[in-house]
Amino acid sequence: MKSLHYYLLLILVPYLATCQETKQLTTLQKSKLDSIATKDVPKGAPGVAVGIVMDGKIVYEKYAGYANLKDSTSINKRSRFNIASNGKQFTALAILSLIEDNKLNLDDDIRTFFPELYPKIKFKIKIAHLLNHTSGIRDVYDLWSLQSITWWKHTYRMEDALSLLSKQIDLNFDPGEKYSYSNSNYIILAEIIEKVSGTTFIEYTNQMFHDLNMPNTSFISNHKTIKEPIAQPYFNFNTWTGYNWIWNIYGDGNIFSTLEDQLNWEQILQTKQNKRFSKAFLEKSQSLLPNTKNTTYGYGLEFGEHQNISYKFHGGSTGAWKAITARFPGQNFSIITLTNSGKTDPMMQTLNSADVLMGIKSDSENIRLTPEKIGPYISLKEIVGLYQLNDAVWQFVEKEGELYLVRSGRNDTKLIREADNVFQQWNDAPFKQEFTKNEKGEMEITAYYTRTKPFTLIKKNTNFSDFDFKSVNGTFLNKETEVDFSIKYVSGVNYKVKSGKTKMKAILLSPTELVINDYNYKITIKKDENSTISHLLLTSDRIQNVKFSKIK
Repeated sequence: MKSLHYYLLLILVPYLATCQETKQLTTLQKSKLDSIATKDVPKGAPGVAVGIVMDGKIVYEKYAGYANLKDSTSINKRSRFNIASNGKQFTALAILSLIEDNKLNLDDDIRTFFPELYPKIKFKIKIAHLLNHTSGIRDVYDLWSLQSITWWKHTYRMEDALSLLSKQIDLNFDPGEKYSYSNSNYIILAEIIEKVSGTTFIEYTNQMFHDLNMPNTSFISNHKTIKEPIAQPYFNFNTWTGYNWIWNIYGDGNIFSTLEDQLNWEQILQTKQNKRFSKAFLEKSQSLLPNTKNTTYGYGLEFGEHQNISYKFHGGSTGAWKAITARFPGQNFSIITLTNSGKTDPMMQTLNSADVLMGIKSDSENIRLTPEKIGPYISLKEIVGLYQLNDAVWQFVEKEGELYLVRSGRNDTKLIREADNVFQQWNDAPFKQEFTKNEKGEMEITAYYTRTKPFTLIKKNTNFSDFDFKSVNGTFLNKETEVDFSIKYVSGVNYKVKSGKTKMKAILLSPTELVINDYNYKITIKKDENSTISHLLLTSDRIQNVKFSKIK
């Protein structure tokens, strides 16, 4: 006779199985996701691969556009994309595995492995500092840019990056002091993995990808050996234009993968099931580092909020290749977006897709496109001048009774008055500029445009009455990069800057601050005890306080 437990089991097993079924997407959700994924994929163009993992199951895949325009090959689950900085999570995973094997420690000083790096820095530069970008080490790509080198046109190798870093005397800041994203950190980590593991970085990580069921994923040390099929990258300059990829530096990026492999990885993270890596290990890989003040970056992964909802993410971008991973642990879903098109915005697409899954209104739907109301009349005389928001500097000038906006890297833009304090771009009416005065009496400009949240710049009212503009003239040299700048005063607050064959324009914001807009360089002017300009400190996005001494 069957026991009561047996009959209860017959009843409960189907019920439990039903309870554990993955949530299925509705037809409406799939339709919205399709629309988001294909929005910027016109006919005959490169495109995207998008996938979603929910509750450990793949619930959505979308492939659109061409992987290769020459032979009209469509993007599919086996198309290999360069996922760029999204590869940092796997470099961090390799470091964690060596730590678990007691071959490394987060507190190890990198000079243990590379004594030639920063010998004059007294503080420890720890592996932990590299992992979460608190090392202060300058970004090699920004250093190459400072040298007027277009890095992607060269076939540089790891030794080229280390050679440049070995010439650096100073850091952006003391290790552990603050956060500043730098690709150099993960290039050095890759070299440490190679020294400690007893094999090459490529071989070590390839074995890791094998263990993670990611057979079509690999970092690249030789661009000539990249395994097909590749989703070739394309920009659009009136027509789709491809280019050759000849880069050999890795660890910070230069990793090719498929959507299929990336979705397999997301399933492992959600289920915490893998033969090589334990549940505790996988959980640690998705956390912040211990004993750190940095709460925005962990093991190759950023931590933030979207619509007041916590999520973990990372973006990768190298040329037309872009990749986004967004994980919403509270909602137990992940979204992967890969693209080979310079036209798409995968970050916005991914977050809009997340909104669909969570049933909330997208940020882009809440963006105000016009001023709330028309304000008092503002004359051109009141408007003209320099406006600043963080590192962004806009200049408004008057030419023959017309107002023009001057921005770095763009042609001067004529603005047309459409209301007392509101202007619009002459050939792009949705781009509007609202001029108002804040409670401090400062002139402000608020810009409105589609897909962009309104942002406000404040007019700078600097007194230059006693300032000698020609005192800034001279030639300045940075010994770490062997770069020199020649600065010459033109008129008003404008200067000409020349570095080698590169010619730039600069604007004086204050007696101690000069900006080179085209290259997003902010220069702090320093004087000696005789009040004579002795040197300049140049800061960009990922290089800070680079010293240029006056040589003539």
